[in-house]
Amino acid sequence: MAAKFASVDDYLSALPDDQQEITREVRRTVLAALPDPGEKISYNIPAVTVGGKVLVYYAAWKKFVSLYPAPRADDDFERAVAPYRGAKDALQFRWTEPIPHDLITRVVRVLHEQRGR
Repeated sequence: MAAKFASVDDYLSALPDDQQEITREVRRTVLAALPDPGEKISYNIPAVTVGGKVLVYYAAWKKFVSLYPAPRADDDFERAVAPYRGAKDALQFRWTEPIPHDLITRVVRVLHEQRGR
């Protein structure tokens, strides 16, 4: 049975060292993109909240770190996220490739705008 995490820090601390720092950088990027964000564990993965409601999740997996959900937007946005789209409207960023932090910021801001916050 998988571990149950009490906090985002517990989740991050349980990751292998090589994934831990990358996932911490993703966390910092997501939080910096939002006004007054909060954090919690939901579905046993990190969730970022705005106004007390979950806006976006991120999670570390064997081959990549994912961001959920991946919004739909204009053609330029779709071209930018296309290489990272995975199953169930998640974006998947492979551990072996540079993480596109500017794109993560853009995705989080689009989610925020679409949710009307």
